[in-house]
Amino acid sequence: MDKRGRDAKMVAAAQPQGRPNSTRPLPPPEGLQSRAPPLARPRFEPVDREKTCPLLLRVFTKIGSHHSEEDFAVRGKEPKDEVQIYTWKDATLRELTDLVKEVAPEARRRNAKLSFAFVYPDQRGRFVLRVVGMTHSYGNGRRLDDSKSLGELSFQIGDYLDVAIL
Repeated sequence: MDKRGRDAKMVAAAQPQGRPNSTRPLPPPEGLQSRAPPLARPRFEPVDREKTCPLLLRVFTKIGSHHSEEDFAVRGKEPKDEVQIYTWKDATLRELTDLVKEVAPEARRRNAKLSFAFVYPDQRGRFVLRVVGMTHSYGNGRRLDDSKSLGELSFQIGDYLDVAIL
């Protein structure tokens, strides 16, 4: 066997089986893989308010606690303390807090906290109440939940917003 034939066999043996002439590098061995930093929370794109219609947000307020899921069970017999707000999905909990304060005097107390929850039907048609954030009545907008928008919190058009004034 001449030298060129022997060299060709050695090169062929060095290549991984099943990947002839592969240019894609192999992954690092187990345990040596670098850990990528966690992905940042995707930022919800702001709405172009000149081109997008607002949505009707039905807001139900209650002092002391959230409404129960049974309060929403019968369509047309929702709780009476309702406020209807036209807004967009990029509205933040801080903006909604300020709107609730305009119609609910209890929310204007200096030490008032507002707990927000979405109310929506599950797959079986029963209403579910999911708490999504809390704001302080006179916050400075720097708290974690203040800057969360409806879209970031997975709000879907048709969901109700239940606000507990604590």
